[in-house]
Amino acid sequence: MKITFLGHASLQIEVGGKTVIVDPFISGNELATQIDITTLKADYILITHAHQDHILDVEQIATNTGATIVSNYEIATYYGAKGFESHPMNHGGSWQFDFGRVTYTNAIHTSSFPDGTYGGQPGGFIIESVEKTIYIAGDTALTMDMKLIPMQFTIDLAVLPIGDNFTMGMNSAVIAADFVQCNRILGVHYDTFGYIKIDREFAKLKFKEVNKELILLEVGSNLEV
Repeated sequence: MKITFLGHASLQIEVGGKTVIVDPFISGNELATQIDITTLKADYILITHAHQDHILDVEQIATNTGATIVSNYEIATYYGAKGFESHPMNHGGSWQFDFGRVTYTNAIHTSSFPDGTYGGQPGGFIIESVEKTIYIAGDTALTMDMKLIPMQFTIDLAVLPIGDNFTMGMNSAVIAADFVQCNRILGVHYDTFGYIKIDREFAKLKFKEVNKELILLEVGSNLEV
């Protein structure tokens, strides 16, 4: 499983012979100018919630690629009404896609489209493949629900927001990593805006102190899980 960081909370995941894009906010991100959304490949687009910094490029990428949009019922219906292929899910539910099994998890946040349309309740995703299993928390506070995850899944990589203010910060993310019993963390949702700028080296140290690895990728770089 190969994960490429597209900036902010946006990821491109190559898994099971398919390409999955998560929360595409690229064209409006000044830190991601090297990413050309017109050349991105996608078979699926996974959306954690409806805020602009997670859905800005959904329609353009889906138009270019014919990707199926996967999200909660309200978000999937919103895009389905616009003629896009969509697959609705809801919290606690799982579905076997051709690249792996996806479970929609709880998250504590808000969710509305830029036009004010209700975006359902926010969530995250667990992607299980024959290769590895990853947890994408989405925008969330630290929540005790995370303790349920290792009761059902063995997580090889946890993708956690660390920017604070709008989501949990690095201290809560360290606890979240404990809750999901994962020692390898990919940090997202930091540095894009003034409210969420962090000290990267200090953040890495916070995780290292508890024998965990915090990975902070440069935009366009990738890792293997």
